[in-house]
Amino acid sequence: MNEQNLTVLTEFILMGLTDRPELQAPFFGLFLIIYTVSVVGNLGVIILTKVDSRLQTPMYFFLRHLAFIDLGYSTAVGPKMLVNFVANQNTIPYNWCATQLAFFLLFIISEFFILSAMAYDRYVAICNPLLYMIVMSQRVCWVLVAVPYVYSAFLSVIITKKMFMSSFCGHNVIRHFYCDSLPLLNLLCSSSRDIELIILIFSAFNLVSSLVIVLVSYILILMAILRMNSAEGRHKTFSTCGSHLTVVLVLYTTLVFMYLQPQTNHSFDTDKIASVFYTLIIPMLNPMIYSLRNKEVKGALHRIWKNWHKLSM
Repeated sequence: MNEQNLTVLTEFILMGLTDRPELQAPFFGLFLIIYTVSVVGNLGVIILTKVDSRLQTPMYFFLRHLAFIDLGYSTAVGPKMLVNFVANQNTIPYNWCATQLAFFLLFIISEFFILSAMAYDRYVAICNPLLYMIVMSQRVCWVLVAVPYVYSAFLSVIITKKMFMSSFCGHNVIRHFYCDSLPLLNLLCSSSRDIELIILIFSAFNLVSSLVIVLVSYILILMAILRMNSAEGRHKTFSTCGSHLTVVLVLYTTLVFMYLQPQTNHSFDTDKIASVFYTLIIPMLNPMIYSLRNKEVKGALHRIWKNWHKLSM
């Protein structure tokens, strides 16, 4: 029966953000702008931190990977969402739905631990500045990004495989604008208890463990800052963490609200709003936050602009 259902079900229908026809065109224009800004901003961060010699430090190494991850999960969702605003029927093939879920999980889980690595990097830079380049060697930096990628890929494959090896009983209407795990669970007619437990346990583990690393790092940073004699030095030191703290606060608040609320209180309309925020808005905001609040990034942009201007004259 399970194998029969898997062969019969060839596509899903995505309900999208709204079923009101008059909102489709305005939403398409709005989210096209948001996605374009996100792609340009994150690609800009990736290129800038790669080509500018003054940004070849561990902090910008992690920032480059954060931009890559933001670009990844916004692209896993954004283009299909935009197509659905102008398509007559919002369908997605069965295999594409599985692929979208897998890539989304891969990137969103990776983001938790890249943000944790960035917090640890700031801790070492502020609390052990003399040993910073030794502790945060190139090898250590690669380990701190490779482990999250491998772990996220493993977890993504496990959840996606278990989800799509289950029986959907012919139900194929997803009450969302992309293939997310929670709406898909509601379409399963076979027992989904084991999948729900996996998602609940690992969602809680990913959120809590990564957040604990961030909190511990910043508690130690705060203690080090409070021991400084100069008020100017305290402000300058803490300002280097401002961008990262802003990104962490926005992302974790949204995801805690989305995934850790009781099942009885779950509203798919509320989930859609939260999903729009962390799949499209946050990837657009992150490059802006790091660019506008970071003097080194703004300096790199200014140098590139001057060099380009000289070459064009």
